[in-house]
Amino acid sequence: MFKNISVLTQHSKCPMLASIRHFKPTFSVQSSKEEALKARQQELMKRGLPKRKTIEGVKHVILVSSGKGGVGKSTTAVNLSLALSKLNSSPKVSLLDADIFGPSIPTMMNISELPLLDSKDKMLPVMNYGIGCMSMGLLVDPNSAVVWRGPMVMGALDKLVHGTNWSGTDVLVVDLPPGTGDIHLSISQTVEISGAVVVSTPQKVALADARKGVDMFSKVGIPVLGVVQNMSSFICGKCGEKTHVFGCDGAQKMAAELGVSLLGDVPLDPALMSSSDSGKPIVITDPESEISKTYNNIAQQIVDKLN
Repeated sequence: MFKNISVLTQHSKCPMLASIRHFKPTFSVQSSKEEALKARQQELMKRGLPKRKTIEGVKHVILVSSGKGGVGKSTTAVNLSLALSKLNSSPKVSLLDADIFGPSIPTMMNISELPLLDSKDKMLPVMNYGIGCMSMGLLVDPNSAVVWRGPMVMGALDKLVHGTNWSGTDVLVVDLPPGTGDIHLSISQTVEISGAVVVSTPQKVALADARKGVDMFSKVGIPVLGVVQNMSSFICGKCGEKTHVFGCDGAQKMAAELGVSLLGDVPLDPALMSSSDSGKPIVITDPESEISKTYNNIAQQIVDKLN
């Protein structure tokens, strides 16, 4: 019996046991410190961001974005602008091409003239189909590449946004470049935005980038008005058979997962492609087509959300 006591006494003197006895968990302290540090970092980041300001003369700004190029974003921006202008409320709609390196609006809207200046040296939007347009494609040689670094790009973007006379515009539709780069962040962080529309095909590789676009707008506090599923299917002109060239309902499933609205499905149609390339948008040339009705429905949903 006394042997056991002596052994226990010896073990009690063991430095390892002593340290274990005196060990006090610090997880809660470390966790609270990390949370405080994170909150402090967020506060400093908010201080460093520029304050958002409205674009003079503009009531609402809608961004049209896509994670990946070639999914029909600019076609959507053009036909959405025209569909918005045809609503019963007859809003004045303008269109800004924010793709500095690859502007598409001059071709799709059939405009090419150099913008005039007003008495305050602000550029006047070039008009066609009742829509006032501004694009870098109107200011540079259309056959020359724009080879600029960041500061020049940001300067050009600021000139397009704030150096244009948008007076009386109810809705300014902004056709963003593909991706989630500097131009997206600059506009999102410096301009008061009413909402964003994300365009994608049902294809998996396009949806992966579209998710990032939705996530980016969420992080910068811009509401996503919805997703447009472009090239949703191809309908044969002879037999009427529907073929899902890029997959079926991919954008619809993504929208449901992310908790955003699916604004509409736009099928793959040669008439839509040819109308865009010819500078005669399908909403103008064939207003009774199913595609035009889809754009009209998307436009009405957006106005309802804005109101």
